[in-house]
Amino acid sequence: MTVRAALRLGGVVGAAVVVLAGCGSIPADTEDTLDRARGGTLVVGVSEHPPWTSASPSGAVTGTEAELVEGFAQGIGADVEWHVGPESVLARTIEEGGVDIVIGGLTSSSPWTTHMALTRPYTQAQTEDGKTRDMVMGVPKGENALMVALERHLAEQHGEI
Repeated sequence: MTVRAALRLGGVVGAAVVVLAGCGSIPADTEDTLDRARGGTLVVGVSEHPPWTSASPSGAVTGTEAELVEGFAQGIGADVEWHVGPESVLARTIEEGGVDIVIGGLTSSSPWTTHMALTRPYTQAQTEDGKTRDMVMGVPKGENALMVALERHLAEQHGEI
């Protein structure tokens, strides 16, 4: 290796170290939602949509998505606080930071993408008209660490990883 090549390699390595050191923790949340929820409370907005979610008059929430979120919360050491409401209200609430996750039979074609970020599809479902829909959940925009952690949990639960 020539001196010139060694200097060039040293410059590239030095630049890479500076760039990586400046990145901090990636992915990160703009509002630290995942860090706040760890060991605390995960606030989940629920729109009733059986079999994905059901809410009883007593406030109990059940369904496949409720179970998935409870498993995620358990994995981060959080308790779940449910907020039941229509999708339109939950979309505004998540945008204003009032809930951390929205569930309730959301699909990848949800009209709420202006209010929340949607996970990648974690499973597919057949609709009554025979069409296939990709099922997703919503998280606040900019909460990338929460999004990655939730997507990883969903992928693990569906045998992808």
